[in-house]
Order: sequence, then structure tokens, then C-alpha cells
Amino acid sequence: MLQAVARPRSLAEAHSILESSDRSAIIAGGTAIMPVLNYGTDEFDNLVSLRGSGISGIDISGARATIGATTTLSEIEAQDELAFLRPALDAIGSPTIRNMATVGGNLFVKQPYGDFAACLIALGAEVTIAGPNGERCEPVEKTVASRPGRGEIVTKLSFALPAAGAFKFWKAARKAFNSAAIVTVAALVEMNGGVVSACRIALGGVANTAIRARSSEKELTGKPLDRITVEAVAKEALKDIAPFDDAYATAWYRARVTPVHVRRALLGA
Repeated sequence: MLQAVARPRSLAEAHSILESSDRSAIIAGGTAIMPVLNYGTDEFDNLVSLRGSGISGIDISGARATIGATTTLSEIEAQDELAFLRPALDAIGSPTIRNMATVGGNLFVKQPYGDFAACLIALGAEVTIAGPNGERCEPVEKTVASRPGRGEIVTKLSFALPAAGAFKFWKAARKAFNSAAIVTVAALVEMNGGVVSACRIALGGVANTAIRARSSEKELTGKPLDRITVEAVAKEALKDIAPFDDAYATAWYRARVTPVHVRRALLGA
């Protein structure tokens, strides 16, 4: 049963509270943790809200974006320099959810949710994590896969702004809006001389966390972005996924349609 909600006014205060109890959980927007609380849980007794801890906001410096962990998805959507992310953000929940959900929280929601985590993986985002003994940085895919340690708090994420048209997103779901993913595909594809010079492809809804499709990346690099190439690239994604059954789709169906949606993300059709 929930006993208390703490509202620290700084990271130092948040760390102090977290260190004092191993029965505390972090809350930012609450869109993931409140349903758990409402259904009943014995995993934690106290909540530590990060909303007043000073880790929100968006900074665009040159060709790089830095986003505070408690920045909401709606705030990102309103930033003109991040307009390339709007199709992905529109596919996440409802406006009400996006007004509450935070970029940091989206890293840790259970699949088949967490579409923005796939976007950040595709963008090669770096995560800054603050702990009692200082800060450290790591690739976002590592944070998503392993989660921070006890007492550590994700404070911000940063990534290079992609060239026009380089970022691609596609989501397959039961409904066009406000639905969990069957398959989410986010990709960053850089071209040089008519061939793909570098790429990062991330998938959501097809494993326990959002993941990189490294086999597809390897197959695509150095080749033209045409249908023949992409058909082969899409099939390679099956080597990287670990699909599951849930109320939205079976593992078999997710595997069956993953190549289709990788192709649609990369080619737009």
C-alpha cells in the first residue's frame, strides 16, 4: 500500500530520499506507474516525484538536441526543431497521455509500449545518469536494456539532429491512434553517393525492450536504398527479434509482419 509521495526540489534531495528506502519508486508523468499502483502492488510503498527536481526542458545547440528527462512528449512535439519526431509522437497514446508522459519514463515502459524509446535508439541518443557518486553517460539502448542502478536517475538525453528526410518511422497497431504497437520501426538512414553510408534501425513491440536490428543495419550499409535491397534487409530483422504473445497480437503474427513494416518504414510504402 502506498504510504507517501515525496516531491524533492533537487536531484540531491531525490538521491537522498531514494537512498533512505529500498521501497521507493520514481514517478515522473505517472502514465506507466499509476496503473500499477491502481491495480495494487507490493513492490513499493513510497513514490518519489521528479517533476520539481529541475531536469526538464529542451535545448537545441547547433546540430544537437538535449532533452531533460521529465520533459513531456507534448513539449517535444511543440518544438519546431524536432518536427521530424511528430509522426512518431502522434502515434503514442492520446494528447492527454502525451501531456503527462515524459521522455525519461518512456524508456522504461513495458513493451509493446515505449515507441519513443525506439526513436531514441535509432537516433543514437546518449543518456546522462546521475547517481549519488556523480554522473555517467551511456548509449540509450544500454539504458533501455539494463536500467539504471539503485539510486540512479536519468537526467537528460541528447542526440544529433538528423539531416532532412533521414529519420523514418512506422508503427503497426490495431488502431491508428492511442494503441500499443504490434511492430514499431524507427530508422536513421544516411546516404552518400547513392548508397547508404550509415544506418541505425530500432524495433519496438517485438522483444522485451525496444532493440536495434543490427542484422538489418549490416545488410543495408553500403547498398542502395531500393526495393530489392530493402526486401532483403527487412528479412534480416527476424534474426534480432524475440516476439511475444499479448492481447494485441501473437508472437507468430509479430514475426510474420515485422519484415513488412521494416520495408514500409524504409521505403515509405
